[in-house]
Amino acid sequence: MALLNDQMKPLMLVGANDPVKALLALGNVLDGSQALFITPPEVNGLLPEIHGLPDEVEAKVGLIVESSGSTGTPKRLELSAKALTAAAKMSAKRLGGNGQWLLALPINYVAGAMVLVRSLIADTQPVLMNTSVPFTAEAFARAASLMTGERRYTSLVPAQLDRLYEALDSEPSLLASLQRFDAILIGGQKPNRTTINALRKKDINIVTTYGMAETAGGVVYNGEPLDGVELSILEDGIIAIDSPTLASNIKRPYITSDLGQFTDGKLYVKGRADRVVISGAHKLSLEAVEEWTMKQPGVISAAAVSAPHPKFGETFVCFVTLNDGETFESSKAHFTLGVVAKSGQWKVIEKLPTLISGKPDLIELTEQAKTLGGNVG
Repeated sequence: MALLNDQMKPLMLVGANDPVKALLALGNVLDGSQALFITPPEVNGLLPEIHGLPDEVEAKVGLIVESSGSTGTPKRLELSAKALTAAAKMSAKRLGGNGQWLLALPINYVAGAMVLVRSLIADTQPVLMNTSVPFTAEAFARAASLMTGERRYTSLVPAQLDRLYEALDSEPSLLASLQRFDAILIGGQKPNRTTINALRKKDINIVTTYGMAETAGGVVYNGEPLDGVELSILEDGIIAIDSPTLASNIKRPYITSDLGQFTDGKLYVKGRADRVVISGAHKLSLEAVEEWTMKQPGVISAAAVSAPHPKFGETFVCFVTLNDGETFESSKAHFTLGVVAKSGQWKVIEKLPTLISGKPDLIELTEQAKTLGGNVG
């Protein structure tokens, strides 16, 4: 039974490695009887120590989620049952109807939690991957084979999609599995356009999404806002979002940290405003560095971070992983990226450190860049 607005309700904690328990708890969230915070996975049967959360919260609070924290300290956002329901229904309307979902993302982040919420709203049983272990194409194909819904969906981060694309030749059933999905949502960070274009040519419906914990996940699909979402670009180029899915403990409209523009009526996200280096009075977006890098032969993944420079004050280090036997050539980067690229550095490493969400751990990479010292530039 739903609580009155002036009542408090209990806050339940569930570990991210117990999606069944989380699914049941989210059912109580949606009917208004309790609130939920999904912690990182349990360790030896014990929940990790969580600070700053009360035993009870206001009736308007439904799901408390943390932002990914890839570039700083995570924030806790309060999503109401109304916002969660709106997000699920708006997504289903754009995708063409409710369906069965495959969970491939950690549920202590909003993208994974929303897979469970959409499943509840659709009254369908999700297929659950073990997100506490590294993602593999083989495990994904095996999980996809268990789906029985007439309409099928999943949500992935770009690194997972890249892994699936790379495995198409070695996993015979994978292509048919991917083609069977009515939509594969991609979000969380800037996607690899080469991968997306190649998969779309194979009749795989890739839907790029834009959103964040503050908006209960993606609210822009393939550059177009979901019904009820209002987008605007402020004078400084920052994207602002108003939506019925916004967290209740932030101001409306939500002023993002992302730079954007409208092109042919669609939103183009240029990158984060706080991921710009200023080197010798010249500016360069770190996303632009990553985008150029990903287009080079043999590159699997790339992540750029700011680094101090003894002469120009600031520059960048772009960490790169390559296919076996490949080498990386950056001497012509400045023709596309400008003069700042001449002072930057590309460093090939075996594997990018990542957060549990699958995003590159930019804080860890920034620390690694500092150890290069005078070698940068």
